[in-house]
Amino acid sequence: MKLYYSPGACSLSPHIALLEAGLPYDLVKVDLRAKKLENGDDYLQVNPKGQVPALKLDSGELVTEGPVIVQMIADQAPGKNLAPARDSAERYKLLEWLNFITGELHKNFSPLFNPAIPDDVKNVFRDRIMGKFKYIDSQLASHDYVLGKQFSVADGYLYTMLRWADAFKFDLSALKNLMAFKGRVGARPKVQEAMAREGLLKAA
Repeated sequence: MKLYYSPGACSLSPHIALLEAGLPYDLVKVDLRAKKLENGDDYLQVNPKGQVPALKLDSGELVTEGPVIVQMIADQAPGKNLAPARDSAERYKLLEWLNFITGELHKNFSPLFNPAIPDDVKNVFRDRIMGKFKYIDSQLASHDYVLGKQFSVADGYLYTMLRWADAFKFDLSALKNLMAFKGRVGARPKVQEAMAREGLLKAA
């Protein structure tokens, strides 16, 4: 498999999932502004959407959209328990979380990356994001991870959004459950490995 990624982008989520799953993969870096690969090839020829993540399967099929990719990864390594069993009530809870993260967090971050959008408009989205983080904090009150005691692919996605919150200087210090979650996920060896491979860890 090949994971097309950009350092620190939402592709960090499936990168974490691949490492947690223990699946073999190649990592292909994408310049999202130029839509080019490191060898100069046109990324749009790989993924016409021009976005990351994209996962090229050994069959040659290309899978896009992070919430779909991470479920596919989890299903290829069922023994790692990165997603509940298909058709179970718990699997639908995972779907609920993945949809919430992608629709209510991820998409509300998008305007913050756009330099053409005025600050007063960005502040509307910042307020929305803060409200979503407060909700998640309440849901983590008695949970180590979003589904309870078991780490899942949704946790890697939420962790990626928390890294974005750091980049945009959100003050989440009052959200104690969320901060504990961030520390817990960030300390996982495979999460550390994913960030190291993407060059995201600061030198000691």
